[in-house]
Amino acid sequence: MSPTLRSDSDHFVRRSYPRGGVFCAQMLGRMQSMMNHRTLRELAKFGAGFVAADFLSAVWIATHGGFPVDFLGFTFTEDVLWPTLIFDASLFLALVHYGWHIGTIPRMRERTYLLVAGSVFGIVAVAHLARVFAGADIILAGWAVPLWLSWIGTAFAAYLSYASLRLALSIR
Repeated sequence: MSPTLRSDSDHFVRRSYPRGGVFCAQMLGRMQSMMNHRTLRELAKFGAGFVAADFLSAVWIATHGGFPVDFLGFTFTEDVLWPTLIFDASLFLALVHYGWHIGTIPRMRERTYLLVAGSVFGIVAVAHLARVFAGADIILAGWAVPLWLSWIGTAFAAYLSYASLRLALSIR
Protein backbone atom coordinates (compact mmCIF):
# COMPACT_ATOMS: atom_id res chain seq x y z
CA MET A 1 0.00 0.00 0.00
CA SER A 2 1.50 3.34 -0.99
CA PRO A 3 1.39 6.25 1.45
CA THR A 4 -0.64 9.32 0.64
CA LEU A 5 1.33 12.49 0.18
CA ARG A 6 -0.05 15.33 2.26
CA SER A 7 2.04 18.39 1.50
CA ASP A 8 4.17 20.11 -1.10
CA SER A 9 7.36 19.17 0.73
CA ASP A 10 6.43 15.45 0.58
CA HIS A 11 5.80 15.86 -3.15
CA PHE A 12 9.21 17.50 -3.56
CA VAL A 13 10.94 14.59 -1.79
CA ARG A 14 9.13 11.96 -3.86
CA ARG A 15 9.75 13.79 -7.12
CA SER A 16 13.43 14.42 -6.39
CA TYR A 17 14.24 10.93 -5.10
CA PRO A 18 11.97 8.46 -6.91
CA ARG A 19 13.47 5.27 -5.44
CA GLY A 20 13.78 6.37 -1.82
CA GLY A 21 10.90 8.84 -1.95
CA VAL A 22 8.47 6.83 0.16
CA PHE A 23 10.97 6.41 2.98
CA CYS A 24 12.09 10.06 2.72
CA ALA A 25 8.48 11.25 2.70
CA GLN A 26 7.72 9.22 5.84
CA MET A 27 10.79 10.59 7.64
CA LEU A 28 9.94 14.13 6.56
CA GLY A 29 6.38 13.66 7.86
CA ARG A 30 7.69 12.51 11.25
CA MET A 31 10.10 15.45 11.46
CA GLN A 32 7.32 17.87 10.56
CA SER A 33 5.05 16.47 13.25
CA MET A 34 7.82 16.80 15.89
CA MET A 35 8.89 20.29 14.83
CA ASN A 36 5.66 22.14 14.19
CA HIS A 37 5.46 25.91 14.03
CA ARG A 38 4.56 26.28 17.68
CA THR A 39 7.69 24.38 18.79
CA LEU A 40 9.87 26.37 16.41
CA ARG A 41 8.39 29.63 17.62
CA GLU A 42 9.12 28.70 21.24
CA LEU A 43 12.70 27.79 20.27
CA ALA A 44 13.01 31.14 18.49
CA LYS A 45 11.91 32.95 21.66
CA PHE A 46 14.45 30.99 23.70
CA GLY A 47 17.19 31.69 21.14
CA ALA A 48 16.33 35.40 21.15
CA GLY A 49 17.10 35.45 24.87
CA PHE A 50 20.50 33.88 24.29
CA VAL A 51 21.31 36.32 21.49
CA ALA A 52 20.29 39.26 23.68
CA ALA A 53 22.55 37.93 26.46
CA ASP A 54 25.44 37.61 23.97
CA PHE A 55 24.86 41.19 22.78
CA LEU A 56 24.81 42.56 26.34
CA SER A 57 27.87 40.55 27.39
CA ALA A 58 29.82 41.84 24.38
CA VAL A 59 28.90 45.41 25.31
CA TRP A 60 29.84 44.78 28.96
CA ILE A 61 33.22 43.25 28.02
CA ALA A 62 33.96 46.20 25.73
CA THR A 63 33.04 48.86 28.29
CA HIS A 64 35.03 47.22 31.10
CA GLY A 65 38.26 46.79 29.10
CA GLY A 66 37.98 43.03 28.76
CA PHE A 67 39.60 42.75 25.33
CA PRO A 68 41.47 40.73 24.12
CA VAL A 69 39.51 37.60 25.10
CA ASP A 70 40.83 34.06 24.57
CA PHE A 71 38.07 31.50 24.04
CA LEU A 72 38.48 27.95 22.70
CA GLY A 73 41.84 28.80 21.17
CA PHE A 74 40.58 31.94 19.42
CA THR A 75 41.67 35.43 20.40
CA PHE A 76 38.96 38.07 20.08
CA THR A 77 40.06 41.70 19.95
CA GLU A 78 38.16 44.97 19.81
CA ASP A 79 38.14 44.66 16.00
CA VAL A 80 35.37 42.04 16.18
CA LEU A 81 33.09 44.07 18.45
CA TRP A 82 31.05 45.93 15.80
CA PRO A 83 30.54 42.92 13.48
CA THR A 84 29.46 40.90 16.54
CA LEU A 85 26.99 43.54 17.66
CA ILE A 86 25.55 43.96 14.15
CA PHE A 87 25.19 40.19 13.72
CA ASP A 88 23.60 39.76 17.16
CA ALA A 89 21.14 42.60 16.53
CA SER A 90 20.15 41.18 13.13
CA LEU A 91 19.72 37.66 14.49
CA PHE A 92 17.74 38.98 17.47
CA LEU A 93 15.35 40.87 15.19
CA ALA A 94 14.84 37.79 12.98
CA LEU A 95 14.14 35.55 15.99
CA VAL A 96 11.75 38.06 17.56
CA HIS A 97 9.99 38.46 14.21
CA TYR A 98 9.41 34.71 13.92
CA GLY A 99 8.87 33.91 17.61
CA TRP A 100 6.21 36.49 18.34
CA HIS A 101 4.32 36.43 15.00
CA ILE A 102 5.34 39.95 14.01
CA GLY A 103 4.28 40.06 10.37
CA THR A 104 4.33 37.09 8.07
CA ILE A 105 7.30 35.30 6.61
CA PRO A 106 6.74 34.63 2.91
CA ARG A 107 7.34 31.09 1.74
CA MET A 108 10.17 30.72 -0.71
CA ARG A 109 9.40 28.77 -3.84
CA GLU A 110 11.54 25.76 -4.63
CA ARG A 111 13.12 27.33 -7.71
CA THR A 112 14.03 30.52 -5.84
CA TYR A 113 15.54 28.49 -3.00
CA LEU A 114 17.68 26.49 -5.43
CA LEU A 115 18.84 29.65 -7.24
CA VAL A 116 19.88 31.27 -3.95
CA ALA A 117 21.64 28.11 -2.73
CA GLY A 118 23.44 27.69 -6.06
CA SER A 119 24.60 31.30 -5.99
CA VAL A 120 25.89 31.03 -2.42
CA PHE A 121 27.75 27.80 -3.21
CA GLY A 122 29.20 29.51 -6.30
CA ILE A 123 30.51 32.40 -4.18
CA VAL A 124 32.06 29.92 -1.72
CA ALA A 125 33.74 28.06 -4.61
CA VAL A 126 35.17 31.30 -6.01
CA ALA A 127 36.43 32.28 -2.52
CA HIS A 128 38.21 28.92 -2.12
CA LEU A 129 39.69 29.26 -5.59
CA ALA A 130 40.86 32.81 -4.82
CA ARG A 131 42.59 31.52 -1.69
CA VAL A 132 44.35 28.83 -3.72
CA PHE A 133 45.63 31.27 -6.36
CA ALA A 134 46.54 33.96 -3.83
CA GLY A 135 48.27 31.43 -1.58
CA ALA A 136 46.68 33.01 1.48
CA ASP A 137 47.45 31.44 4.83
CA ILE A 138 44.58 30.73 7.22
CA ILE A 139 45.27 29.87 10.85
CA LEU A 140 42.38 28.60 12.99
CA ALA A 141 43.04 28.04 16.67
CA GLY A 142 46.76 27.71 16.01
CA TRP A 143 46.29 25.23 13.14
CA ALA A 144 47.52 26.27 9.71
CA VAL A 145 44.82 25.21 7.24
CA PRO A 146 46.59 23.48 4.30
CA LEU A 147 46.07 24.79 0.79
CA TRP A 148 44.93 21.38 -0.52
CA LEU A 149 41.85 21.68 1.70
CA SER A 150 40.72 24.67 -0.38
CA TRP A 151 40.98 22.52 -3.52
CA ILE A 152 38.55 20.05 -1.94
CA GLY A 153 36.32 22.94 -0.80
CA THR A 154 36.37 24.35 -4.34
CA ALA A 155 35.37 21.00 -5.83
CA PHE A 156 32.50 20.41 -3.38
CA ALA A 157 31.15 23.96 -3.51
CA ALA A 158 31.39 24.09 -7.32
CA TYR A 159 29.54 20.78 -7.66
CA LEU A 160 26.79 21.85 -5.24
CA SER A 161 26.46 25.15 -7.10
CA TYR A 162 26.25 23.37 -10.46
CA ALA A 163 23.70 20.82 -9.19
CA SER A 164 21.52 23.48 -7.54
CA LEU A 165 21.52 25.80 -10.52
CA ARG A 166 20.92 22.92 -12.96
CA LEU A 167 17.95 21.68 -10.93
CA ALA A 168 16.60 25.24 -10.57
CA LEU A 169 16.75 25.81 -14.31
CA SER A 170 14.96 22.52 -15.02
CA ILE A 171 11.98 23.59 -12.87
CA ARG A 172 9.48 25.79 -14.68
